[in-house]
Formats: sequence, structure tokens, C-alpha cells
Amino acid sequence: MADDRTDLPRRSVPVQRPWIVGDTVVQALYREVTAYRLSDGAEVWNLTLPTPVCEAPANPAPDGRIVLVLSTGTAQRGTRCDRFQMVDLRTGKPGWKRELLGTDPRDEPAFIVHTAISGDTLAVARNLRATAFRVSDGTRLFEIPKEDPGGCRPDKVAGGARLLLSSSCAIGVDRRASYSQLRELDPRTGAVRWRHRTGAGRRVERVVSVDPVVYTSVDNDRLTDDWRIVALGPRGELRRTLDPRPKGFAHCSDAGIDAGLQPCPGIVVGHGLVHVGGTDRVGAYDLATGKLLWGVRGNDGRTLTPVGSDSAAGTVVYESATPGLPGRTFVLGRSGAGGEKVLLRHPAAAAGAEYSAKGGTVLRAGGRIVLAPSHVSGDDALRQPRILSFAPASD
Repeated sequence: MADDRTDLPRRSVPVQRPWIVGDTVVQALYREVTAYRLSDGAEVWNLTLPTPVCEAPANPAPDGRIVLVLSTGTAQRGTRCDRFQMVDLRTGKPGWKRELLGTDPRDEPAFIVHTAISGDTLAVARNLRATAFRVSDGTRLFEIPKEDPGGCRPDKVAGGARLLLSSSCAIGVDRRASYSQLRELDPRTGAVRWRHRTGAGRRVERVVSVDPVVYTSVDNDRLTDDWRIVALGPRGELRRTLDPRPKGFAHCSDAGIDAGLQPCPGIVVGHGLVHVGGTDRVGAYDLATGKLLWGVRGNDGRTLTPVGSDSAAGTVVYESATPGLPGRTFVLGRSGAGGEKVLLRHPAAAAGAEYSAKGGTVLRAGGRIVLAPSHVSGDDALRQPRILSFAPASD
């Protein structure tokens, strides 16, 4: 368990998604970026930033570099997110930095910024505009244009093996007529590889996977009361639409809406299946047929979160802790119920700390499970853990 002494303001402070880099797990919290050794939680390096982190991509570049978006100051409200800081997550060394506002007269101060990395390209969406920069040196590469007809304005980005851009279209008209457009871009040139649009009255909410492309859509009015999982083909064509609501599965582990495109916790794509979790349940749909292959019910009101998929073993599932009982990690065979095998029995002594991380990030790193809360309190008396890691006893 990592429990550093970062000096935080006395309020709830967001925790940026941790990144697994080699044999370390790296986390950005307020004005600190810290790497911990996975094997024992020891601090490997720590970097102090001049101002708090506003936003960070879901994944770093393949070489371990990432670009953080920093705020103009430390106030909770009214601060702009307008400066970049590149950090090498392998070493903790800071790299280039620059102001998001440049010489382009269309640049305006931004309070909400969304970023994503694909290869050596950083895509930045803010103020219904999107721009690409080179991760390695900060060079401005290209502007990602809005598209008409339809009045499509860039709003969010997703990265990894592919670079995706979502746009809000028909803004200002009846919400039942507005929709989302999703584009795949060549991260080196910005060329559009394909376009996909939602139906009228719906929007792209979270990207579950970029290869294959799987996203969640929500109704513009009913939001997550009316959500779907949508799978696309290699050219952006509609492949499959799944409705998990009748089975009681949760939209991205109830992580909320209007955040970035990534991540979508609690939904995992792998080996032709989409695995979906929720309170007391987890299941798997076949992307080829759209059918629910299996579903399993839990107990005690615990949340079941799929965190990985192996072609031979099956689905790796994390079962959350309660205030007095620890969680556990188990694998379900491809037939679901009846094929359960416990991988990790989490220690009872850590139940309280584990429960405090409920609703945060759950990652799988080799045979380990890594937990991080979504927020921590600046009240020093609470002593919330920043990261917890569980591994087999022989690890």
C-alpha cells in the first residue's frame, strides 16, 4: 500500500489514473507525480510540479513519455488548464513544457481539456477545437478541423493503438436531432481514415476499446438510463449494438458522464467478447452474435469488475471489499458460472483501506491487482491510501 505525504488542500482532490510502466506504477496527484515499485510499494522517484494537474491521457506513449495538462494556479475554481508538461514516466525526469495558448488568434483560454496519446502524437480537444502535438518535443503538428455540413465540432479524444476523435454535431438545434460523429485519424498526418455517426438524439460517451473500436452511447436526454454498447467494424461501419440494461449491468461502473472518452471502467473487450460488470453481477457478450454468453450474480452488494480476459483461462474479475471484509480476485471460465477459480484472496487487514478505494481505478499488472481511488481527501487525519496492490503470496 502506497501512502505518501503529499501536501493537499483541505478538499476532495482528483487522482489521475495510474499508469503501469515497467516494474512501477506511476500516479499523478495534485502537484506530485510519483512512481512506486510494484513488488513492494517502495517509492522509486517523485516529481514536484509548479501547479496542479488538470488532465492526463489514459495511456503514455510507447516509450513511457506522457504529457500532463497543468492549471494556471492552485485555486479550486476559475483556474485555466493551459500549459503542457512532458514527463518521462520511466525516470521521473521532466521534459519540454509550453503554453497551450500559442500565436494562433483562435486560441482561447480553456477550463476543460481532453487529451489522448497515440504513438508519438498528443491530441488535445478544448473549446470545441482539437490540435495535435508531437509528444517527444512538443511541436505543433496539425489542427483537427471541424466538419460541415452538420456543424460537427471536436470535443473529445481517445488514444492507444488508434487515434479517435468525437465531435458534437447539430449543436444548438433540438437535442433530439443532435448527434455525435466519431473519426479515426492518422496520428502522423491527421488524415481521416473513416467516419461514423450515432443516431439522432444519441451521443458517444466513453470509448471502451480502440482496437476493435467499441464505445458506449447514451441518450441526450435520458443519459445513462438509456445506454448501449456499440461495436464498429474496421472501416467504422456499425457491427453490433448491445443493450446491457435488462441484465442490470452498469455503465462504466457508474463512473458518471461528461468526462473524457477514456477510460470506461468496468467494461473490457477481449477475444471476441465484451465483459460488463456492475453491482452483484458480471457477464460476457459475444461481439459476433450480440448474445449474452453467460452472467454471474455475486452477493453482499459487492461490485464485480472485469479487469482482463485470457483466451484460455477466461475472464479475470475483481470483487470489491466491504468495510469489514476484503475483496478478492477470481477468474471465470468461458462458460461463466461453475468455472470460478480464485486467483487472489486479499488480506483482511487491508479491508478498510481497500474499501476506501471503491469506485476508483482497478488495473491488472501481471498477476497483480492495483487499486487507486478516484479522489482523496486533503484531511490529513483520514490517511487514505493512494494506491493498493495485491499479489499471490509467492510473488
